[in-house]
Amino acid sequence: MEPIRTWLFAPGNHPRKVEKVFTVGADAVVLDLEDAVALEQKTATRATVVEALKARPKRASRGYVRVNAIDTEFCYGDLQEVIGPWLDGILLPKVESAGQLQTIDWLVAQLESACGMTVGGLDMLPIIETGRGVTAIDDIARSETRVRRLSFGAGDFTNDMGMVWTADESELMYARSAIALASRAAGLEAPIDTVFIDLQDGEHLEKSARTALSLGYRGKLCIHPAQIEPVNAVFTPSAEEVARARKHVEAFAAAEAGGSASIQVDGYFVDYPIVEKAQRTVALMAAIDAKGT
Repeated sequence: MEPIRTWLFAPGNHPRKVEKVFTVGADAVVLDLEDAVALEQKTATRATVVEALKARPKRASRGYVRVNAIDTEFCYGDLQEVIGPWLDGILLPKVESAGQLQTIDWLVAQLESACGMTVGGLDMLPIIETGRGVTAIDDIARSETRVRRLSFGAGDFTNDMGMVWTADESELMYARSAIALASRAAGLEAPIDTVFIDLQDGEHLEKSARTALSLGYRGKLCIHPAQIEPVNAVFTPSAEEVARARKHVEAFAAAEAGGSASIQVDGYFVDYPIVEKAQRTVALMAAIDAKGT
C-alpha cells in the first residue's frame, strides 16, 4: 500500500512554480501540459517538464505529468516526449471509454520498451470528468490495463453537465459514488477526488475532502500548496483512530484464539468486517509513517 493522499498540480510552463512544487510536501506532483498551458505553448512545455523531472531524480514527491486528452492533437506527442525513466506516471484527462485507456496503455507500453524501461511500470491515472465518462464508469474500471485507481474531475464535469458547482458539492454525490463503487467492484485501489477551486475557503475544502473520504476515496487532487496540509490531515488517520484500530485488532485476535468472532471493545461491536477495517487503518498509518510525512 502506497499512500498518495495529495496530488499537487503545477503548470508545466511556469519555471518558478515547477521549481518549488517538489518542496511543499505533496505525495505526488503533477506537472501540467493540459488546462494550465496555452495552446501555443503546449509543445515547447514538454521539454521544460522533462528537464524538471530529470533535475530531481531523488525527489520526495512522485513525479507525474498530465498530458492532453486522447482526442487532441497533442496527446501522442506529449507521451512520446515525456515518457522516460525520470517519470513515475501520467494523468490522462477526460477519459470516456475503456477503449481509450487500452489504446493509451498500449502506446505507453511501446514507449516504455523503446526507452529500455519495464513495460507496465509507469502508473496511469485516468480522470473521469464528463457525463459520458461517468456513464461508462464500469467499463472504464474494468479496462484490464495498468490502471490501479481512478480520479474525478469536477470542474470539467460540472461544465459538461451544465451544473452549478456549489461550495457544499451536493451535486457531485452521484458521480463520486459511481466512481467509488465501480473502483471497488473492479478491484482497483481507492479513487482520488477532484480539486477544490476556492482557495480562500478552507472550511469547504476540508468538508470536500471529508465527504470524499466517507465515500471511499483516499486522496485528492490539489491546485495550491496551501491545500496540502489540510488534505493530508483528512486522509491520515488520527491518533485516536489508530489507537482504537490497534485495540480492536489486538482484542479480536485474543478473542478469536479463544473461539469467539464477535466481541465488544469499549462499547463497540467488533466482528470480522470491523476488524478488517481496523487492520486497514493500522496498515495505512504504517505506510504513512514509512514515508515520513
